[in-house]
Amino acid sequence: MPELPEVETMCRGIAPLVGRKIVAAGRLPCQRRPIAVTPGPAGWKSRVVGQKIDRIDRVGKRVVIVLSNQERIVFEPRMTGLVLMAEPPSIEHLRFHVDVSTRKEPLQLRFWDRRGLGSVRLYSAQEFESAFQSGKIGPDALAVSPAQLKECFAGCRQSIKPALLDQKRLAGVGNLYASELLFSAGVHPAIRCHRLTDKQWKAIHKTMLKVLRTAIRYEGSTLGDGTYRNALNKAGGYQNKHRVYNREGLPCPVCTTPIQRFVQTQRATFYCPNCQADALGQLEEPTSWES
Repeated sequence: MPELPEVETMCRGIAPLVGRKIVAAGRLPCQRRPIAVTPGPAGWKSRVVGQKIDRIDRVGKRVVIVLSNQERIVFEPRMTGLVLMAEPPSIEHLRFHVDVSTRKEPLQLRFWDRRGLGSVRLYSAQEFESAFQSGKIGPDALAVSPAQLKECFAGCRQSIKPALLDQKRLAGVGNLYASELLFSAGVHPAIRCHRLTDKQWKAIHKTMLKVLRTAIRYEGSTLGDGTYRNALNKAGGYQNKHRVYNREGLPCPVCTTPIQRFVQTQRATFYCPNCQADALGQLEEPTSWES
């Protein structure tokens, strides 16, 4: 579930690691489904131990620790991964650790993943550049301009909501925030990208920045399953600000029309049929919807 706001919150939460020297790093014993961790133990010891943490970056939905030798430790949370500096939600789902030295007691970063879909990978500077160069991942949703946003989807005939989830076009937006930003923009989630007007693209850009920045301020969304937590194992607060996501049948906060739900590309979409009405008649054909 972690999307840009949740991953950005993780990055900010582990900022105390910057400038510290790594004294140990590697996979933790776990009886659950193993996650992808590369390289092996010898590689972590020879390439990481003794290096200082230069900075913390974020690439889309990934936490990136940049080392003094310019290698990168990349955590990809996927559905249930968490990057923590506090006691984890459960011991049995701990997957990886990075220990750093301090003047007092050591600090420990731990990667926790309940479903085991996440990964931890070490990249050289060249490998990182190759893996995340333009064309393999889109521009960051917080850095893209209105014109760049439109260009990301130029010629795309897919409906806008699932298109926003394509990380090769735009990095960071996921299912939850796509529904939220399209509601705020007044754009129906089934309108095809190539039929959106310049005015609609500008509205999408404006509301995307507003929704994502506000969600970061509230440290992300912790949904009903309680899985997402910040680096201190505390719940986020933006779930209390959701306007349409997971609110099927509840009144729209603007017009009181019941929020509706349908499925696009196997993902639930929530919207207001009044505030996001198809005034231009540009919806994709209903036969392509899933229900």
